[in-house]
Amino acid sequence: MRKTTGSSTGLPTRPDGACPCGGATYDACCGPLLRAERLADTPEQLMRSRYTAHALGDAEHLWRTWHPRTRPERVDLDPGTTWLGLQVLRAEDEEVEFVAAYDDQRGGGRLHERSRFARRAGRWFYVEPV
Repeated sequence: MRKTTGSSTGLPTRPDGACPCGGATYDACCGPLLRAERLADTPEQLMRSRYTAHALGDAEHLWRTWHPRTRPERVDLDPGTTWLGLQVLRAEDEEVEFVAAYDDQRGGGRLHERSRFARRAGRWFYVEPV
């Protein structure tokens, strides 16, 4: 994914305006979640926004959407990793299973994960991999 600047957050976006998660345009999909204009309605929406945050380098969104019980003190992203695409395999109840392709200094690969989410005070949070 080639990075260019263009979103209203100042974060890099795709030149065609598409959301990195594979949904609609960034502004109609994950953009409002990353800008904290609205909350995710489902665990899948939150997971897609977290993938987009990884792709665009938005560590603040990742920290803000990580459950306080399990989140680290700070989130550090690897600037040498480029996220290439997301495939959601299953989204049921509080779990989302996905595959995310990436490229890095070692040649890249695929991250296959089942993630668990929890709702707290009306908000969805990422808890941990299952």
